[in-house]
Amino acid sequence: MSRTVKILLLAAGLNLIPAARSLAGPPFLTDDPVPVEYQHWEAYIFANGDHTSDGYTINGPAMELNYGVLPDTQLHLVVPMTTVGGGGVPAVSGLGDTEVGVKYRFLQETNGWPQIGIFPMAELPTGDAGRGLGNGRAWFKLPVWLQESWGPWTTYGGGGAALNSAPGQRDYPFGGWLLQRDFGEKLTLGGEIFAQGAAADGERGFAALNFGGTYNVNEHFSLLFSAGHNVAGDEHTLWYFGLYWTW
Repeated sequence: MSRTVKILLLAAGLNLIPAARSLAGPPFLTDDPVPVEYQHWEAYIFANGDHTSDGYTINGPAMELNYGVLPDTQLHLVVPMTTVGGGGVPAVSGLGDTEVGVKYRFLQETNGWPQIGIFPMAELPTGDAGRGLGNGRAWFKLPVWLQESWGPWTTYGGGGAALNSAPGQRDYPFGGWLLQRDFGEKLTLGGEIFAQGAAADGERGFAALNFGGTYNVNEHFSLLFSAGHNVAGDEHTLWYFGLYWTW
């Protein structure tokens, strides 16, 4: 890891708790460039939440499905049930917006070079925007992610832009960086700093610290968990819990 990255991580306050199949992406907000292996599947059943001063959004139960359609190329799908509430408004639940994407790794990791990939995604307006369960229009996320590993340690991060033309919404930048460590063959723990600009009119954006990990029950099944809170900008309390299968 470069000296610059080390300094940035320390300055961000990531006092990390130093697992052996390491998963990247979920349960964190920061993603990675590693696609599912060619002709392999992975699935997550999960729930996540974002609690703010104005209310909350919970996605769950939700399903994420990824498939290695080509070498270094992954197809991606997320279908959530969504609940929104708080702020004196009764909670409502229903189908949320559907996420589709393609992850492509164009550079493999070598000595001195991290692996690098792109992961463009579209958020399709399958949720009822009139009830607060969706955006009302398709919107897009266009990130670049990179990763490097040494021994039991892995670090990855990057960022990009979100493009959202729905009424009251904004385009915004986002990015994050994560460091995690494997403890034997069962447990991985790590932490991230993640930030994004204002996503809607009246918001300021935020930066958050998030900590979590993975417990590998066996080579095909894992538990994932994380929790975090903003350290700057708008108030956000974040959490994730999921079950993971691969085959």
